[in-house]
Amino acid sequence: MMKSRIYKEVSFDASHRLPHYQGKCAQLHGHRWRVEVWVEGNIDETTKILVDYNFIRTVVERFDHQVILDKDDPMTPCILQFQPVITTPGDPTSELLAQLIGELIQKECLGNGNAVRVAKVRVWESPNCYAEYKPESK
Repeated sequence: MMKSRIYKEVSFDASHRLPHYQGKCAQLHGHRWRVEVWVEGNIDETTKILVDYNFIRTVVERFDHQVILDKDDPMTPCILQFQPVITTPGDPTSELLAQLIGELIQKECLGNGNAVRVAKVRVWESPNCYAEYKPESK
C-alpha cells in the first residue's frame, strides 16, 4: 500500500466568548478562523485518494457563521431562543477547537470506512496566533 499525507486549509467566520478568561475575550466577539488539517494513511488502491479535500472542508464549514459557546455558559440558553449554538465542553478556545475539529474529522473518516489518521490540526484565530492539536499516536 502507498502511504500519503495531505493538507487542507479552510476558513470560517464564527463568534465565541471565553467567560473564564479575564480580558476582552470574555465578551462575545467574532473571528475569521483559519483551520489547517493534515491527514495521513494509505491511499485507496482504486481512487488513489487518501481523503477527499472537500470532505474536510465540509466538516470544518459546519462552524461557519455559528455562535460557539461553552455548554455551561449562561449565554447559551439565551441565544438558543433565537438560533442554534455550537456548544463545547469548556471555553471554546482555539486550543479546544483544534482538538474538537481534529476528533470530528477523525471520527467521520472512520465512520466512512476511511482508516486514516488526523496527524495535526491548527486553528488560527488571528493572522498571528494559532493553536495546534496533535493526537497521540496509537
